[in-house]
Amino acid sequence: MIRVLVVDDDFRVAQLHASYVARVEGFEVVAVAHTAADAIRLATEHEPDLVLLDEYLPDEPGSDIAGRLRAAVIVVSAAEDPSTVRRALTAGALNYVLKPFPPQVLVDRLQAFARFWRLLDDEAQLDQTAVDRALQALRAADTPAAVVRKGRSPVTSDAVTAVLRSTDGSLTAAEVAESTGISRATAQRYLSDLARDGRVRLTLRYGSTGRPEHCFEWLGRRR
Repeated sequence: MIRVLVVDDDFRVAQLHASYVARVEGFEVVAVAHTAADAIRLATEHEPDLVLLDEYLPDEPGSDIAGRLRAAVIVVSAAEDPSTVRRALTAGALNYVLKPFPPQVLVDRLQAFARFWRLLDDEAQLDQTAVDRALQALRAADTPAAVVRKGRSPVTSDAVTAVLRSTDGSLTAAEVAESTGISRATAQRYLSDLARDGRVRLTLRYGSTGRPEHCFEWLGRRR
């Protein structure tokens, strides 16, 4: 089991990210932190294998503590300036995920990390080929996929796209599902595909329950 520490200053977003981790077989969240100090303390206490680390922490930037956590790090942050990305990667982060993102983006990177982790088995005697294979596994989830992916229906994809194109502003997966007659889970999958391909803008909206809700807005001109 890969042990994960989730670090984010927003407790609602931290719980959301923890719920994404819980979806992936072979992972467990051992602790959640909201400050750099708590992240360092909990990393020492729980000895996680992986830390999902926010950059914007109230007491110290995430990139400043990445090397002190003694764990693999994936930065999950809204910080999109090149200097922050460079600083995080230089500090040892294995990947950098920009908020907001479809859940599948993080799931894919966690699954890639799991393959990387297994290939670097502690008992194995590695050669260069084995190291290269592990690194390739880690980066595999970063490769953009086709707009209509294997197992997706072009008809459903066109329906979801048409709803977004015809709407001013953004829609949730539930709203797209209602408009197209498909399930919410199916709508979420197709919307995540479009977000990963850069065809829709993904934002977060806090509903009446306080739980963040993903909203999707078509980018570019409408027909």
